[in-house]
Amino acid sequence: MNDLRIGVIGYGLRGSIARTAHRPGHGSVVAAVADPDPRARDAAVTAFPGARTTAGHREVIDAPDIDALLVLTPDHTHADLACAALRAGKPVFVEKPLDITVERCDEILRTARSTGTRLYVGHNMRHMPVVRIMRDLVRRGAVGTVKTVWVRHFVGYGGDWYFKDWHAERQYTTGLLLQKAAHDIDVVHWLSGGYVREVQAMGDLMVYGDNPHRRAPGEPKAEDWYTKDGHWPPHTQRALNPVIDIEDVSLLHMRLDNGVLASYQQCHFTPDYWRNYTVIGDAGRLENFGDGPGGEVKVWNARRSGYRAEPDETYAIPGEEDDEGHAGADPLIMDEFLRFARDGGVTDTSPVAARMAVAAGYEATASLRTGSAPRRIPGLDPELAAYFERGQREAPAG
Repeated sequence: MNDLRIGVIGYGLRGSIARTAHRPGHGSVVAAVADPDPRARDAAVTAFPGARTTAGHREVIDAPDIDALLVLTPDHTHADLACAALRAGKPVFVEKPLDITVERCDEILRTARSTGTRLYVGHNMRHMPVVRIMRDLVRRGAVGTVKTVWVRHFVGYGGDWYFKDWHAERQYTTGLLLQKAAHDIDVVHWLSGGYVREVQAMGDLMVYGDNPHRRAPGEPKAEDWYTKDGHWPPHTQRALNPVIDIEDVSLLHMRLDNGVLASYQQCHFTPDYWRNYTVIGDAGRLENFGDGPGGEVKVWNARRSGYRAEPDETYAIPGEEDDEGHAGADPLIMDEFLRFARDGGVTDTSPVAARMAVAAGYEATASLRTGSAPRRIPGLDPELAAYFERGQREAPAG
């Protein structure tokens, strides 16, 4: 089997996805990288010996020797770049979220259908072991029929990751109820078997907005912008983005189209980083303690009681600690994309689900900023949704 020749658009914070795709002699090789930043191009030369580098994305998209494309650029650029790549007829991987508005997401989906080009969206949490365990438990009826899902997201490194660059500006992200929560909303959809229909949210910029230590406009991000053990407590953060107009804490309520009720809470100034999911059905409850190796998923479903630390079932979360592979999910999602790019077919991830996660995050942000008024999620053209549910195939004639 010849290696698929991969073109990479954007080699920045999610460059790890490109490095995961680089498997010379084992199915795929990164052959070209486009990034306007010369430092990124220099890093790409080191990471991918022999790959071409360029500042312009068209040189990679239009290159006749490129078989598939990874779009790893900032969120607000996804629609333009993904649509250009789809029109070039090459399978496209778009890093999550799909884009930052519902309209731009729908433009990508329509372009994929009109061109017949394969589209894949990198919602890697569907491949995280903790999510797979919970999904399998739900499917086998461990908690009965799911009725409600609660998510608490402690973003301990939020000040480093989201308030020192473009993530801090709503013009580039809409807000973190879209940019960050799209992962978790997608997991809520997957565990619940439905899509969010109505949202209501509130939130605020409670901590980082008061910090006066900002970079000057045009000044590059500091070399020590992230440290694993430093930058604590939050008020010690320095060199924050010149503009910060997004929220650093938010609370979201959701009603799904199948009647499930869900909630999501996100905070960017906690001392720890992890997600806590609680899934309650009509015959039990499950919850994760930790979301990576060393953590556990616990199930209570045998009887009623007072507080019980000991569950009825316990499942260890497997894998090895890693810094940039999302607990082993990134290699698995790349396996799925490469198979899809070659052969097509149905995948565990879904462009429709990715669109619906963005739509929920977008409308939740609108609710948050307009007095917490409830907002309904705009529907997707049923024929377009059906096209993707069939594995991106048109319905048979007649």
